[in-house]
Amino acid sequence: MIGALLGGIAASPWMRSALRYGAIVLAVLLFLLALRRSGERAGRLAERLTTTEKANDVQRQMLEAAARRPRDRYELAERLRNGRF
Repeated sequence: MIGALLGGIAASPWMRSALRYGAIVLAVLLFLLALRRSGERAGRLAERLTTTEKANDVQRQMLEAAARRPRDRYELAERLRNGRF
């Protein structure tokens, strides 16, 4: 039954042409879907990079502030006396 149906489809030149164009359309559709998916993935990676850069900037600022802090209470008192705090 199925063999006879497929044989009839393959025998008709119009059906072969339709199958050929259908295969081409399917290939183009799959290519476009894969392109969309890779674009979404690239967008997520770019967003993750932006978030990581912001977190790194905040951490760098915290480290710089920690490097400028007074070493002990005597240095703190000296800064307060000099008005440099």
